[in-house]
Amino acid sequence: MKSILIGYARCSTDKQDLEIQKTSLVDLGVDASRIYSDHGLTGTNRARPGLDQALAAVREGDTLVVAKLDRLARSVPDARWIAEQLTERGVKLQLGASVYDPVDPMGKMFFNILATFAEFEGKRPVKATYQPAMGPITLTLQRNTTA
Repeated sequence: MKSILIGYARCSTDKQDLEIQKTSLVDLGVDASRIYSDHGLTGTNRARPGLDQALAAVREGDTLVVAKLDRLARSVPDARWIAEQLTERGVKLQLGASVYDPVDPMGKMFFNILATFAEFEGKRPVKATYQPAMGPITLTLQRNTTA
């Protein structure tokens, strides 16, 4: 039985575009007809129909491919749960150009570090958009006419 690459792409808001991720997945060898996606759903939302379809499509020996781990999961427990489900079914997980090896202790450690960063990145925009009540900031630009 030939192994198949199944792709998954996700963006959090309706205003974001999935095309960059889909192009990346195709560049990694995934057939465009085998890319499942969720548009406008956050990675912390476990109810993602596209992810469910991708997980249902992969079979033993296949590889689930995502451009970046934060497109798959935004929490360490969720990332681990998905990785364990794939491992139990004999499915590989490819993050970009790297294939995750859950048997290798270094591979497992690296995956957990990436999951931690994905979770951190998911929480960072919330803090980055918080501004204490300082009032408006005004920036004035002047043209240098003495040059």
